Amino acid sequence: MSERTLYQKLVDSHTVSRIDELNVLLYADLHLMNEYTSPQAFSALNARGRAVRRPRQQLAVVSHIIPTHAESPRVIRDAASLLQAQNLASNCERAGIRLFGENDPLQGIEHIVAPELGLVRPGMVVLCGDSHTTTYGALGALGFGIGTSEVEHVLATQTLVYRVARTMRITIEGALPYGTSSKDVVIWITSRIGAQGARGYAVEFAGSTIASLSAEARMTLCNMTVEVGARAALIAPDAITYEYVRAHTPSLDDTAWKAAIEDWRGLRSDVGAHFDAEHRFDARNIAPFVTWGTSPDQAIAIDQPIPDEAAQTTPSAAASLRRALDYMGLTANRLLAGTRIDRVFVGSCTNGRIEDLRTVAAIVRGRHIAAGVRAMVVPGSGSVRRAAEEEGIAKTLIDAGFEWREPGCSMCLAMNDDVLGAGERCASTTNRNFEGRQGRGGRTHLMSPAMAAAAALTGCITDVRTLEVPAS
Repeated sequence: MSERTLYQKLVDSHTVSRIDELNVLLYADLHLMNEYTSPQAFSALNARGRAVRRPRQQLAVVSHIIPTHAESPRVIRDAASLLQAQNLASNCERAGIRLFGENDPLQGIEHIVAPELGLVRPGMVVLCGDSHTTTYGALGALGFGIGTSEVEHVLATQTLVYRVARTMRITIEGALPYGTSSKDVVIWITSRIGAQGARGYAVEFAGSTIASLSAEARMTLCNMTVEVGARAALIAPDAITYEYVRAHTPSLDDTAWKAAIEDWRGLRSDVGAHFDAEHRFDARNIAPFVTWGTSPDQAIAIDQPIPDEAAQTTPSAAASLRRALDYMGLTANRLLAGTRIDRVFVGSCTNGRIEDLRTVAAIVRGRHIAAGVRAMVVPGSGSVRRAAEEEGIAKTLIDAGFEWREPGCSMCLAMNDDVLGAGERCASTTNRNFEGRQGRGGRTHLMSPAMAAAAALTGCITDVRTLEVPAS
């Protein structure tokens, strides 16, 4: 047998049948749903008189439209959003699908809930009607987003007609410089290869830099790989992966665990396996990165000036730059550092995990956010929220002036009542900075949790490396 990449092994192991040279019928181990991409799929299924084929391999979460302000019980007051939540609940009850509704203690963002419940393991195929399903590649699972019609197909058959992707390997070597994190890594990569730089590819990350990352940091990296157009992101499972999965699957006995480990050891690209594209980077070139425009690839190191038209290689790129600067209210050739911000948002499926909150707390401990800044921390799940409260993180954040919210997608996207006003500028740990993404006319700067914490304390975009971090 010829050498295969990790991606090819995962596809081969889940291929029910080959349709043609480019397409296969792919089996899904787990299918996740939320309140806004599943209603049409259920309606179509019901209209055809079809049942959900494997209800126990589905999981549903209310996350995008749910309000996150402190309230018990939580009440969805927006009529359209409430209807979405009610429809999801009735569909799940009728089909026998597990649902984490707005007042379930395990409710949260699907891409945070599933791994922490031990539902995602190496070697799996995981689908969801959400593009950031690439997150699960951090655990050696093939995860990717699907459309509404595909959701219906998966519910009915537990399979998907799937077009096989090309393969790309991105290798990064070296220790991460001080003040940087996996969020800086992925924004930096996006700025280097472009928002379409991996379009049509399944990307595998490799190298000593990747090996040094925690499981949660790898999730941040894989989560945002879709922003370079990738159809999937993968990291070969290793001891860090096994430790994370073991900690979240206490029900597995020792015999089952040993058998799983033996199976997972083969989940890596073979030596000599061919990739359709390769990139190699040196981690020493990474710095804290911040977006200046309205696409995740419009980003620069905090100590670099905003680019100008002369640096653009095509007329369309120059036009895109002009439009982005106009929308963002910025000027070319100036530094982002010192730009005043109105809001700070820490959360989302990119950076709403306990490690992210620990990072922010370590920086703001004993300090207070700047006057005139409204800063919010929204944990990614009920479990993250409880852990932060037990560790004293929540108290540290509250004492520093942050709003401590209930779990949900919140200000990642304007589908709930946590939105930016027109012209408001936000330091955000989310994954997208499109026009209007966080609210009509809102201006979003993507950055790491550490950089968001620095912005909250100073009231402007600030190089976190210039702050003295309090001793823990």
